Amino acid sequence: MSVLYTPRLVLHPLTDAHIECEVELDADPEVLRFLYGRARSRDEVLASHAARMEEGRRAEGLGYWAAFLGDAFAGLMMLPPGPDPGSAELGYRIPRALWRQGIASEASRALIRHGFEKVGLRRIFAQTMAVNEGSQAVMRAVGMRYVRTFHPAFDDPLPGSELGEVEYEITADEWAGS
Repeated sequence: MSVLYTPRLVLHPLTDAHIECEVELDADPEVLRFLYGRARSRDEVLASHAARMEEGRRAEGLGYWAAFLGDAFAGLMMLPPGPDPGSAELGYRIPRALWRQGIASEASRALIRHGFEKVGLRRIFAQTMAVNEGSQAVMRAVGMRYVRTFHPAFDDPLPGSELGEVEYEITADEWAGS
């Protein structure tokens, strides 16, 4: 996987050297409010990290990156393969201290560019809870368009899940025309 650069950020392919950054990020329940509704234990983070590393080994050019703003960890950025060939799912998790500073949008644009121009994807999508306005604002800011609202069944639904999940996407043709 490539190191990606933006005007402010460097996105390094995720490695075991980034585990402590992930542990600290997932220790903030607000960061995970729309994912898990709570902070995650170190063991949970380690298990997720191991799964990400394995998935990254199987997907040429796709996977997970640790974003840095200078020397400061600025988030976990995700572009793993999607369910269909030629697709990938965009994701981002930013430390609360860096919210509303354009970090997620800037890093997402770099991942989208990488996905279309280097990997050759046809479609990049993202999903979040309908009540997660912040994440949807990032999706719109990077040129994604609303596709659908859907209502998955959850064993332990989070507050707001009754409003469903939303999906946004951008295609290679849309990216090329923007």
